[in-house]
Amino acid sequence: MYLMLLSVAVIAALFAITASSAAGAEPVSLPLWPDTVPGAKGKEPADVPTLTVYAPPAGTGNGAAIVVCPGGGYGALADHEGAPVARWLNTLGVTGIVLKYRLGPRYHHPAMLNDAARAIRTVRARAREWNLDPTRIGILGFSAGGHLASTAATHFDNGHATSADSIERESSRPDLAVLIYPVISLETPHAHLGSRRNLLGENPTPDLVHSLSNETQVTARTPSTFLIHTADDAAVPMENSLLFALACRKAGVPVELHVYETGAHGFGLGGSDPILSDWPARCAAWMKRRGFLGTAAGAKP
Repeated sequence: MYLMLLSVAVIAALFAITASSAAGAEPVSLPLWPDTVPGAKGKEPADVPTLTVYAPPAGTGNGAAIVVCPGGGYGALADHEGAPVARWLNTLGVTGIVLKYRLGPRYHHPAMLNDAARAIRTVRARAREWNLDPTRIGILGFSAGGHLASTAATHFDNGHATSADSIERESSRPDLAVLIYPVISLETPHAHLGSRRNLLGENPTPDLVHSLSNETQVTARTPSTFLIHTADDAAVPMENSLLFALACRKAGVPVELHVYETGAHGFGLGGSDPILSDWPARCAAWMKRRGFLGTAAGAKP
């Protein structure tokens, strides 16, 4: 009975998203899995990853979508790195989709990556219903959410062709990545140890730590990446962004990196700071140059 009710709720949410896309209505949330969540430890809210879809106002959408991963050290989700970011994306004509992913210490890798991959697959599978372009689905993350976004950008697959689940047949590769003061390396001396502990537990193997130090996983297939950091970030050293940018450059991946002189970790969209609040405009210009903000063939903005 629980599963049947949940499935009915998912169907209703999908119809609501279609309606909100047309009308620019309030955001709509839906679970990533309509029935059993793989690896779930229960049925509490903490066990159910979700997407909350923020559609641009009617007539302004350009067919692009970005999955937003708030930070919080893999132990919480920062509110100011979720809904406000989706609303900013709406001003660009982009559908903002906030991911509520599973957290430590209740969950460890690969639960978080599974949630991010499922989010990208879901948006791609529903692209026609939601009037989106399946070739313009990005991912954006802050801090530990930036680590998750960089993991999705380096640990993706082409989909599982034989799966009975149509969503799982879709690719989990994002078409671009935006990483804001991200955790990248889990290896010392630049690791954010709290994020590593929540993600991997107390005693992860060196091989696992290395495989999720994402500067070591960049290949030519890693999507184009935009990075922001501050030089005096006392929580997540700017070397995290530098390492990822250098790895992109070595692999031939288009990359843009902005390092601001000063600013406390966790500034989100920049607030009232006249310098840090400039990064969304720089990011929008980059996305436009990458062709991400143009209208796709067949899309009806």
